[in-house]
Amino acid sequence: MSLSLLTLLHILIPVYWLGGDLGAFYGSTFMTDPKRTVGERMMALKILNNIDMAPRTTLILALPTGLALAWAKGWLDVPGIAVAAVTVGFLAWLVLAWVVHLQHGSGAGFKKLDITVRYVVLTALAVAGLGGLVGTFAIPFFIALKLCILACCVTLGLIVRKQLVPLFGAIRVMTSTGPTPESDATIAAVNSRARISVLTIWALVLLASFLGIATPT
Repeated sequence: MSLSLLTLLHILIPVYWLGGDLGAFYGSTFMTDPKRTVGERMMALKILNNIDMAPRTTLILALPTGLALAWAKGWLDVPGIAVAAVTVGFLAWLVLAWVVHLQHGSGAGFKKLDITVRYVVLTALAVAGLGGLVGTFAIPFFIALKLCILACCVTLGLIVRKQLVPLFGAIRVMTSTGPTPESDATIAAVNSRARISVLTIWALVLLASFLGIATPT
């Protein structure tokens, strides 16, 4: 029963990841629509930001649930205490991510810590995944690939954050003086660039899901 529940939990990761991303993707079309009122566009932005916490949450939970499942099925020969420690660490990171979200951009210290954690996790995932592929670590091929894919997803998430930077100034202009052709052009351009990154993440999540089912050796 516990293994079935753990498997279900890990299966729900791509479900809520892609589902949340799809909702945010659709909401962005209202935020960028110049025919909408400022109030409607800001409401769409608020909804988008809240829905986006689904993929952000599942990204963080992907590794601990996958690691626990791989350990439970005997795919990875690691101590149970190590699995528990990783799980606690990632749950702490999840709390941090939600604190950053609920503070709505304030609390630069927490935001900086969250970014630092992402770079640390990215490095660890890349080292473990590439090490598994070349035989440095005794990791099944499909798990090594999934680690590399997750590293790519974290990287793209960081890229999206940088792509969104010009959006904040355009939003301030829109809310303070009303939308201008320049602010609308900036919002549309930022959204277009971010969509490419998001669509790439979708493809990677689908590939990781396939690898989890096929489990190629």
